[in-house]
Amino acid sequence: MFNNKNKRIALISVTGDPAVEIGKEEAGGQNVYVLQVGLALAELGWQVDMFSRRTSPDQEAIVTHRENCRTIRLNAGPQQFVSRDEIFECLPEFVDAFQAFQEKEGIEYRLVHTHYWLSSWVGMELKKRHNNLVQVHTYHSLGAVKYKAVETLPAIASTRLETEKACLENADRIVATSPQEEAHMRSLVSHKGEIEVIPCGTDIHRFGRIDRATAREQLGIDRDAKVVLYVGRFDRRKGIETLVRAIGRSQHRDRNLKLIIGGGYRPGQSDGIERDRIDGIVKELGLEAIAEFPGRLGKDDLHLYYSAADVCVVPSHYEPFGLVAIEAMASATPVVASNVGGLKFTVVSEVNGLLVPPKNDAKFAEAIDRILADPQWRDELGKTGRLRVELAFSWDSVATRLAHTYSQLIADAESVRVPESAIAA
Repeated sequence: MFNNKNKRIALISVTGDPAVEIGKEEAGGQNVYVLQVGLALAELGWQVDMFSRRTSPDQEAIVTHRENCRTIRLNAGPQQFVSRDEIFECLPEFVDAFQAFQEKEGIEYRLVHTHYWLSSWVGMELKKRHNNLVQVHTYHSLGAVKYKAVETLPAIASTRLETEKACLENADRIVATSPQEEAHMRSLVSHKGEIEVIPCGTDIHRFGRIDRATAREQLGIDRDAKVVLYVGRFDRRKGIETLVRAIGRSQHRDRNLKLIIGGGYRPGQSDGIERDRIDGIVKELGLEAIAEFPGRLGKDDLHLYYSAADVCVVPSHYEPFGLVAIEAMASATPVVASNVGGLKFTVVSEVNGLLVPPKNDAKFAEAIDRILADPQWRDELGKTGRLRVELAFSWDSVATRLAHTYSQLIADAESVRVPESAIAA
């Protein structure tokens, strides 16, 4: 039987701290997803604890976001940033710290929703230690897809692929964020396992609440400018180079065109190195006068930039889902995106934006120019995008669907639960 006692759950995101500043190295869509899902589930009455790894002694161990929703940072490995390809050896310590926290607090989680392959390993280990613990998992990206696009595989590659396969075959439910991601799981990972498609969401109350003219006035952008926006991490896989070279080809290049590349970075780190490389391409193409790097866009200004843009470009080489696309759509801004992964699910070409082949700057230039040349069509695409997000991609709707899945799985587990005393005997 499902009851309120069973509504205490743990969202585990070892490398995607939901309380961290978005835009820092390896902080992006996964962090946003975990936080927003946690907040929305709390609104539905769930007790939500979100677990991540502490990366600095200055970080708070527990961050309370609102009643029933908090981030808990566990000590596992050095209290400093460690890349995802190097953190695996710290996971047993993370499991032990999770166990210790439960014992100290007198808590028993009935369900863990793990995020990214590293957390899936944690979840599977916890299932070995807890009778009838339910594990739900969201991949956020698949190694089987990622490794097709890289020349040199990292040392951790085989471990990641084995873990992703084991999770798909053994977790109680896998949440795919798009039909395309589900298809990749089946074709590249395993035919076994239970998969359910529940998309990512966005804040429809925050995005789209301001019109283009007002947003531009607040940002100091010329109301007659043709504004092309990129939002995201500085990472080669995000395809920023393709966008910059597309702008270099644009027919609007000398017609009050403005390129805004928004994203945080750390000098000397991988994202800072990529930012410098992109800046070099901007200079190579003579785009310094029209390109702007405003840095990290956050809660105070991200919604303004989306609303101010004529078009938002998502040129990623691959995206399992692509939160930026639906954030732009929620802002009534059309999207030009790579015809890959979950972007084929969120962006309906010729309806709320345009899909083009990845890494093809000529096709991106053509698509961007089509929208910039026709303001009326731009607005029609934007309105349709907003409606699509309201109907299918709000965080409230995502949380409601997840809550239904959680309740069903917990109830099923309770019906066959064996008492711990019986196991001991």
